[in-house]
This record gives sequence, structure tokens and C-alpha cells, in this order.
Amino acid sequence: MRTRTNQSHELKLLLVCLLAAFILIFIVRSTLTTSQKRQTPEETRTGGCAGVCNKLPRSLAQALIHYSTSVITPQQTLKEIVVSSRVLEKKSPCNFLVFGLGHDSLMWNTLNYGGRTVFLEEDEAWIKQIQRRFPMLETYHVTYDSKVNQAENLLEVGKGPECTAIGDPRYSMCQLALKGLPEEIYETSWDLIMVDAPTGYYDEAPGRMTAIYTAGMMARNRERVAETDVFVHDVNREVEDKFSKAFLCEGYMKKQEGRLRHFIIPSYRNGPESESFRPFCP
Repeated sequence: MRTRTNQSHELKLLLVCLLAAFILIFIVRSTLTTSQKRQTPEETRTGGCAGVCNKLPRSLAQALIHYSTSVITPQQTLKEIVVSSRVLEKKSPCNFLVFGLGHDSLMWNTLNYGGRTVFLEEDEAWIKQIQRRFPMLETYHVTYDSKVNQAENLLEVGKGPECTAIGDPRYSMCQLALKGLPEEIYETSWDLIMVDAPTGYYDEAPGRMTAIYTAGMMARNRERVAETDVFVHDVNREVEDKFSKAFLCEGYMKKQEGRLRHFIIPSYRNGPESESFRPFCP
């Protein structure tokens, strides 16, 4: 059996390789979109780039250095991270919403280089600690009213018509809808959403019931015809397991790897089937 140290080393190596691969993609894209004119070093130094310069952006370099030297690795495993990174490779730059702020946040922000990555975090002290190290991360404090010990009741509540009606979560009558998020969170069309927070491992913790439900509703309520990739971590736990199946729907589940589930949810607003006829789950 591999030791924890070996597993940590493998994950650290993967992060560095992933970031290096995305940096390579960035350089290739930059090269393809740059004018065919060959520039001299003097032109580059004086800002005379024709199109996009190929110099590695500071944020990418910083992330690569951080994960190359840090002894702390993200909570997600190597295989779990690969699932999300492959989707990002296809969709970035895009709008990426993450419930939770952690040791992997700099990685997600970097893998979505050129896009917008936003983190929602319950712990204000933790936000300040992370922002001191990585001020470039866009993070908002969120307050949750739910608790893990209310999960069974909320699961039943979620079956009611007020919770299966498609609409903007901030105006929803459903008890599961998060209504206290910043306005721009509701107004942005998110291409990817990852639910890896809030805390959910003890009875008095807020749990991820409302985060999972709201992620699914945001995906269904997108104005333009699109699909949203939604990821839920820690599905080995009862709440994450039941709520992701109920509100993101087993029929929309694309893949499960370890404790991570990947769902692809279509927009219900402008597709071939209107919201009036399409069932909440297929």
C-alpha cells in the first residue's frame, strides 16, 4: 500500500504538470493569435507586441512556483482533480463559480486563466488569511442558515412545487434557495460550478444542501441555450450523495470519480423544450 507521503507527492506532481500543461496551451494559443510579423527584443520591451505577447503572465508563473514549493496539497485526489481540469481545458476561459475557498483555489483560478473564477466562503477569518497570500482571488463571504441536522426535512421540502419551479434563486419561494449571495453571482451565467463547501461533516455545520440546490437552479435558469458543468465533492457523505442525486439529477450525472460527481445540466429556459414541459429531472 502506498504511504500518505507518496500519495501527497504524486498529487503535488500532478498539480505542477497540470499547470505546466495549461501554460503550454496558453503559449500555443498566444502564438496562433499573434501577428505573423517577427518582433525584435527591443519591440517587445517597448510594448510593440503585434497582438498577444508570448511572455508568461505573472499569475501563471506564481501558481506554478507555489505548487512546486508548497508542502500543502488540495483535499481532492489526483483522479478527482483531473475530471474537472479536463472540462476546464475545453471551456476556459469561462465563468467558474466555486463554493469554498481552499488550498486548491489558486489552481482553479489559474486553470481558468483569462476567465472569471469566483469563490464563495463561509469563514471570514479564512478569507482574510488566503487573500493575504493570493490577493488576486475574487472571493465573497457567504452566510448559510441551514444545518446538517435539517437535511432530511429539507430533502422533503425540495420535492414541493415551489422548489421544482424553474426561476431565479433570489426570488424563489423554496427554502433551499440561497438568497443572500452578491447580486453579480445571480446575474452571471456560470459555465462551471463546483460545490466543495460549506462545512458539512457534523450536525451543527451548515451543510451543502442549499449550495447544491442553488447550483442546479442557476444551471437550469441560464438565459441562453447552454449546458452547465456542476461538480460536487464529498459525495461519500449522506447529504452530498442524496442532494446531488435529487437536485442535480442522476439522469444528468456524467461521471463519478472517487468522492467527486460531475453533472451536465441544460438550460431550461430557451431550449427545444420549454420549462413548462421539461421535468425537473429526466
